[in-house]
Amino acid sequence: MSIERRRFLAVAAAATGASLLPLGRHGWAVAAAQPVNRRLVVVMLRGAVDGLNVVAPWGDPNYQAMRPTIGLARPGADGGLLDLDGHFGLHPALAPLLPLWQQGRLAFVHACGSPDPTRSHFDAQDFMESGTPGIRTTPDGWMNRLVAALPGPHGPTQAISVGATRPRILAGRQANSNLPLGPNAGKPLPVDRPGVAEAFDRLYAGNDPLSTAYRDGRMARQELTGNLPTEQEIADNGAPSPTGFPAVAGRLAGLLLRDDRIALAFADLGGWDTHVNQGAATGQLANHLQPLGEGVAALARGLGSRLDDTVLLVMSEFGRTAHENGNQGTDHGHGNLVWVLGGQVAGGRLHGAWPGLAPDNLYQGRDLAVGTDFRTVIATVLERHLGLADRQIAAVLPPPPAFASALPGLFRG
Repeated sequence: MSIERRRFLAVAAAATGASLLPLGRHGWAVAAAQPVNRRLVVVMLRGAVDGLNVVAPWGDPNYQAMRPTIGLARPGADGGLLDLDGHFGLHPALAPLLPLWQQGRLAFVHACGSPDPTRSHFDAQDFMESGTPGIRTTPDGWMNRLVAALPGPHGPTQAISVGATRPRILAGRQANSNLPLGPNAGKPLPVDRPGVAEAFDRLYAGNDPLSTAYRDGRMARQELTGNLPTEQEIADNGAPSPTGFPAVAGRLAGLLLRDDRIALAFADLGGWDTHVNQGAATGQLANHLQPLGEGVAALARGLGSRLDDTVLLVMSEFGRTAHENGNQGTDHGHGNLVWVLGGQVAGGRLHGAWPGLAPDNLYQGRDLAVGTDFRTVIATVLERHLGLADRQIAAVLPPPPAFASALPGLFRG
């Protein structure tokens, strides 16, 4: 179907308050619209995780040759990979995710990344969060622009980030909220005291932007923390694991179940810059992957059937060198890995163009090349999961001429 044809059908459906259902290859029928609550959760791994050891191409003979000390053993060996498809294997520290792969809920897009060649963490993260690689002047983040594209009414709890400060990806005009989900998430602040709150409410009672921002923030905090006490009252008294993410992910799942106003959520995790002593089945990288895998599994488990309405993306700013370095680690690279979980994802499969690790196929002779633009994955989620039209996707992810807006096969149906 042409883009113009699809736009016409979308406008017609909106005008009649209806949805369009396929009746064969070219036929369509109009059906009564039903409210569908779809969500997107994004987890950013800051520091550039080594995607070649998260999902390793053990069937490529170049893999072990390039990584004599940090390369993971073949499936079946001691500390070996968990076989996915006879060529790729999952890091053994991510064993909690294997059932999701086997159930067809989890997919990976390998050799995925930014077309921009930067090896700067700061720039690459900025480009991934703004959605405009190579452009440093973009004022807002793509998730903030996404809020504007979603059905209203818009409020400060429609998009949340798990952390103390607002991330770049949510910067912009649309209101959103920050919420720490650790053991002190619901701890009262001075502004929660009635006398202090009344004084601030009087001070910011006007219609100016600052007063509006204050009231939005107060409302968001009251709405979100009001949903937390039950999740805090768990057997361990709210204490997180040493790295914290499994507990945070479980609380986030509970919050999403309780508050249907939340459409978008973002969290980030640091510590993935493994220049020295990266390790293989055990060691630095494995120690970070284990709680990450447990956290993602906890989120999926906590959402239950609502995982069908949710898509989780796990991303990192760029990959790492194909060859290990002299310190038994890896340096800043290029192509990486994006995880896609939930919704109607065509899981149990690797997606995207895989260039391989043959020397002639490496980017600049040292890195996994980018076969899929990271924005292609996001755009496919926006279209197939959130139901955005082409013009809306273009507003969220302004496309350069070479940017493809769909990744065939990532979703079922």
